Amino acid sequence: MADFELLKDLLLPNRTKIVLLVMDGLGGIPREPNGPTELEQAKTPHLDRLAAEGSLGLTIPVRPGITPGSGPAHLALFGYDPVQYQIGRGVLESLGIGFDLQPGDVAARGNFCTVDADGNIIDRRAGRIPTAKCIELCNKLKPITLPGVEVFVEPVKDYRFCLILRGTGLDGHIEDTDPQRKAPPLPARAILFQAEPTAALINEWIGQAREILKDEYPANMLTLRGVASDPGLPRFSEVYGLRSACVAVYPMYRGVSRLVGMDVIEFSGESPEDEFAAVQAFWDAYDFFFIHVKSTDSRGEDGDFEGKAKVIESVDAALPNLLELKPDVLIVTGDHSTPSVLKSHSWHPVPTLLWAPGTTQRDAGKAFGETECAKGALGMFAATDVMPLALAHALRLQKFGA
Repeated sequence: MADFELLKDLLLPNRTKIVLLVMDGLGGIPREPNGPTELEQAKTPHLDRLAAEGSLGLTIPVRPGITPGSGPAHLALFGYDPVQYQIGRGVLESLGIGFDLQPGDVAARGNFCTVDADGNIIDRRAGRIPTAKCIELCNKLKPITLPGVEVFVEPVKDYRFCLILRGTGLDGHIEDTDPQRKAPPLPARAILFQAEPTAALINEWIGQAREILKDEYPANMLTLRGVASDPGLPRFSEVYGLRSACVAVYPMYRGVSRLVGMDVIEFSGESPEDEFAAVQAFWDAYDFFFIHVKSTDSRGEDGDFEGKAKVIESVDAALPNLLELKPDVLIVTGDHSTPSVLKSHSWHPVPTLLWAPGTTQRDAGKAFGETECAKGALGMFAATDVMPLALAHALRLQKFGA
C-alpha cells in the first residue's frame, strides 16, 4: 500500500490539480480469440490521444489472481491496502446515502431479490426494480422491531437498501446471506463467537421481512451483504495534503469517499457531462477530484459487451469538458475488471492511463486499451501506488533523503 507516513513527510504545498476518473469495471477480455475488449472496441479518440501523450499501465486492485469487490477496489485506488483495511459494504452504502452512522452501529447492504416457489433465488437484483419501488418496500419493512436495538431500513438506489442496527454489544462479523447462485438465501451466520447474538437478531428481522415481502413479486425476498461497523480509517486530507471531493451518482461510491474523509459534491443528472459539470462548478474549491462512472460495470455484469463499449464512448465524448479545466494530472482507470463474457467482477489487471503534461514519461502505447496498456511505462503495478504516482506527477512530493 501507499506508505502514509513517508508521504506525509515528503508532501509539498502547491496549487496543482489532480483528477482520478474511474470507470467502474473498466477492464475486460475479448469475446472471441484475438478480438478486442470492450475498451478496445469503443471509439475513444480523446482517450487515445491522452494515451499517446501520457503513460500507460495495468493495475492490480488487491493481489494477482484475486477478484475484488467494489469497496476494496476503490480503497486500493485511494492508497489503502484493502487486505489491511477490510470494510463491509453496509458501511459504505450507509455513508453513501448520508446516514449518520454511529460508532458501534452494525450496517448491512441489502438487495431485494426474486425467489421461486421453492424459495430459490432466480434473480439477485429483482429485475432491477426502480428506486420508487425500493422506497415503497423499505417503508413496509420499517415497522419491524427487534428487542433491545433500534432498526433502520433505508432505500439506496434501484434494488439496493441498507439495514442498520443500533444498540450495545453489537458485532458485525457476520457472513453474507447471498449464496451467489440459484439457491435459497442463507441465514446470517456469525464468523466470531461474539457476533452470534447480532446474527440471531438479523435472522429474526429476515424472518419478519420474508412474510412482508412474500407477495411483492419480483422483489419477494432479500439478501444481506457486507455486514460491518465503521473502522475509522486514516483521513485522506491528512495523508495526502489534498482538499478532496467526490463526484459520483451511486451512493456506495459516495460512501467510500466519505469513509476516507472526502467531501461529496451534490449535483443533478447522471451522465458524464453532468458529472464533469459538477467538477467545473467546484474546480477552485478542491485540489483533488474523484469522479466515478458506474454504468461500465453494470453493462459488464449484464453481459452487454456492446453496451459497455457505448458507455466508454459516452465518457470519451464528454472528456473535452473536463480537459478544458486543464488538470495538472489526469488518471483514467477502473476499480476492477468486469468482463462482459463473465458477467461478473474478475481478477484481470485494469487498464490505466496517466496524463500529466510536462512530467509524464511517454511510452510505446498509442491508444487506451488493455493491449496497449501492457506496453506502457508504468508496467503492471499495485492500485495502491496510483495516489503516490499522482502526487509525484503533480510535483507535490519533495526528494527523499540527501
